[in-house]
Amino acid sequence: MRLATFNVNSIRRRAPHLGRFLERHEPDLIFLQETKCKNEEFPPLEVAGYTYSAVGQHGGRNGVAVVGRGEFEVIAEALPGDEADTQARFIAVRKDGIVAAGIYLPNGNSGGEDGLAFKWRWMDRLRSWAAAELDAFTPLVILGDFNVCPTDHDMAPRTLPPTDALVHPETRARWRALTHLGLTDALLALHAHETPYTYWDYGSAFEQNRGLRIDHALLSPELAERLLTCGVDLKARSEEQPSDHAPVWIDLAD
Repeated sequence: MRLATFNVNSIRRRAPHLGRFLERHEPDLIFLQETKCKNEEFPPLEVAGYTYSAVGQHGGRNGVAVVGRGEFEVIAEALPGDEADTQARFIAVRKDGIVAAGIYLPNGNSGGEDGLAFKWRWMDRLRSWAAAELDAFTPLVILGDFNVCPTDHDMAPRTLPPTDALVHPETRARWRALTHLGLTDALLALHAHETPYTYWDYGSAFEQNRGLRIDHALLSPELAERLLTCGVDLKARSEEQPSDHAPVWIDLAD
C-alpha cells in the first residue's frame, strides 16, 4: 500500500501537478492540504481510477481532501475536541483495515498569542484523538502538513528564529508528546542521517536547499512494522509554478 501527503497550496492551481504525481506514484491514498476551495469548486480528477472527498472552508482558506484509488470510507471530517473550531484541517478514512488521517495543523505564526495558543490546543486535541485510536489497537497513520520542525536538523541553518511557532519549545514538546504515544516518524526512521526537507519558500530557497521538514507521516506500531520505503518527491517541487511543498510518500507491506 502506498500512502502520500501533499500540501498543494491551491488545488485549482495545482491540479495538473497532482495529476502528474498520481501517474508517477499511483498511491492508494493521498491526503491534500491547503486546497483553498469550497467542496463544489474542487476540480475534476484527470487520472482514471481515482475518487476524492474534500472538506472545504468558507472563504477559500485552509481545506483538506483525500484522493483514493478503489474504495475508502470517510469516518471523520473534523478533529474532535472543540465544537467551535470550524477550520477545515482534518479528514480521516478507513481503507483495507487501517485508519488514515490527513491533517493541516495550524501554522501558529499569525494571530499573535491567540494564534499560537490555538496551534497548541489543536496539537493537544490531535494527541487525544491519536491516543484513543492507539488504545483501541487501531492500525493508524497520520499524514499531512504538521507545521512542525521536530529538531534543528529538520531545517536549514538560520532559516527560522527560535521564537517561530514551527520550532517553538512548546510546539516541539507537543510533537514529542504525540510521537511518544508510540508513533514512528517514517522519514526519520528510514532517512535518519539525511532526512530530506519537504518545504522551501518561493524564490531561490529550493535551488539553495534552504528548506524545512514539516510534512510528516506517523505510524502506529502495527504499521511501522510494515514500513518498506518512503521519500519526498522533489520532482513536484521543481516543476513550473509548483507548490512550496513537495509530496511525501510511504510504502507499507500488505
